[in-house]
Amino acid sequence: MAENGKRPIRLGMVGGGTGAFIGYVHRVASRLDGDYQLVAGALSSRAEVAKESGKNLGLAEDRIYTDFAEMARAEAAREDGIEAVAIVTPNHMHFAPAKAFLEAGIHVICDKPLTSSIEDAHALKKVQPKNGAKFLLTHNYTGYPLIRQARALIESGALGKLRVVQVEYPQDWLAVEAGDDNKQAAWRTDPSKSGAGGAIGDIGTHAYNLARYVTGLKTSAVSADLDAFVPGRQLDDNVHIMLRFEGGAKGMLWASQVAVGCENGLQLRVYGEKAGIEWRQDNPNYMWFTEFGKPKQLLTRGGAIDGSAAGAMGVRIPAGHPEGYLEAFATLYTQFAAIIRGDGAEFEGLLPTLDDGVEGMEFIMAAVKSSKDDSRWTSLG
Repeated sequence: MAENGKRPIRLGMVGGGTGAFIGYVHRVASRLDGDYQLVAGALSSRAEVAKESGKNLGLAEDRIYTDFAEMARAEAAREDGIEAVAIVTPNHMHFAPAKAFLEAGIHVICDKPLTSSIEDAHALKKVQPKNGAKFLLTHNYTGYPLIRQARALIESGALGKLRVVQVEYPQDWLAVEAGDDNKQAAWRTDPSKSGAGGAIGDIGTHAYNLARYVTGLKTSAVSADLDAFVPGRQLDDNVHIMLRFEGGAKGMLWASQVAVGCENGLQLRVYGEKAGIEWRQDNPNYMWFTEFGKPKQLLTRGGAIDGSAAGAMGVRIPAGHPEGYLEAFATLYTQFAAIIRGDGAEFEGLLPTLDDGVEGMEFIMAAVKSSKDDSRWTSLG
């Protein structure tokens, strides 16, 4: 049973077989609050890996699939079939499985970005889900409690009219040419699998989504400078983007996978007429809030916040006991489970949607176009 006493949702998975980082993360996140039970999977495009991975995860032999389309048909026909599926494949394999499962009436939990092309994103938006099947895009950083509190502060007007948004996500793991045995690097740097963007699609969309999620500002145009510093690399590994938001606020986004010494250094700074906030993912249980002319305030996860806000933020343990990446990821899974069961209305506006995924693809394409056109200001859409 789930921690709330309810029956776990029967979950399937496409991709995420043995050795896959993000598949493991999704499985941990789904289990944390007991809201899901993994019962079926098409865990690899290679039959032997799919079968071995399924056995390692304890799946029944007749529910280990080697083809996602077969899985969608078979599970939809079973009385005990899966109710939701997690898609954790490389980007070019998001669209077809998502479409198949939505049309089979199975809820979809999809890793970002939404697809590898803007055409597929728009096509997925037009799909008519059977039986009202729902869609969650796992921009997992939106699950951090203090990110939820930052959003609430801005919505309350505590910062005043927003002026400046600074967001960055630097890494260093692609600072040199990746070897042939590095599968994670191989598909991320291959346009046929990753799409038009490299670092911008892998981590730049996370940074962009975080800025949009917290501020609520709509982007009117971007001016981008995308580079591939590693010789021979076909896709960008470093991104500098200026953003113009509706209402006059300005933003800057930096995403890099060649910033030596940086370890998933996601951080967000937002400044308004009256106050500013600063948050870093490597210290996610703390956030600075500063009102003009007053001492800086250090806000803590699970600190002095009202009960309703705490519920929406997914705080699990008392302040001072650290929570982090996996808990934030699990918050998305748990709150989506409530929506699936029909008792999660309060979370409807908090979770990343298919629409957010389409906008993420529009952001990628606008940035790529701008960079090719000498950083000319380019509108989204």
